[in-house]
Amino acid sequence: MKVLGIVGWSGSGKTSLLVEVLPILKEHGLKVSTMKHAHHRFDVDKPGKDSFRHREAGASEVLVVTSSRWVLMHESREEPEPSIESLIERMTPVDLLLIEGFKTHHHPKLEIHRDSEGKPLLCPEDPEIVAVASDIPLPGLKIPRLDLNDPVAIADFILAYTGLKQP
Repeated sequence: MKVLGIVGWSGSGKTSLLVEVLPILKEHGLKVSTMKHAHHRFDVDKPGKDSFRHREAGASEVLVVTSSRWVLMHESREEPEPSIESLIERMTPVDLLLIEGFKTHHHPKLEIHRDSEGKPLLCPEDPEIVAVASDIPLPGLKIPRLDLNDPVAIADFILAYTGLKQP
């Protein structure tokens, strides 16, 4: 399974780009999964639902299954955040796993840089960033610069970089 990160400062447009690029990659016949890192508490469950009540009662994991999807919720409780490697191991193998966030982890990454955010580039400090998708030219950049507003070109780069491009 090929792995590529999508990193950038909050508000740079990581999710927006990912949801534009994903269908393009799928059009190439790839099976693609995603992983998203959140810096805040979140819950996919709702108070009052049976699964929520199971977790509230102390279940370590709750698996909710329907005919159209299933969700496994794991309660970390006092455990530290799991390593990205252990999370990847839990995922069903696919052609490509796109990881949004986890910018300090060691894996190849595409940086999203939006000039209006006024934040510095991450790539000078991170040798694992293999390209930057930006909405402005970046003179002197030592890695490929992609047009942030051209998801087809970004998908083509991802396909070529990962070796998943079909001849």
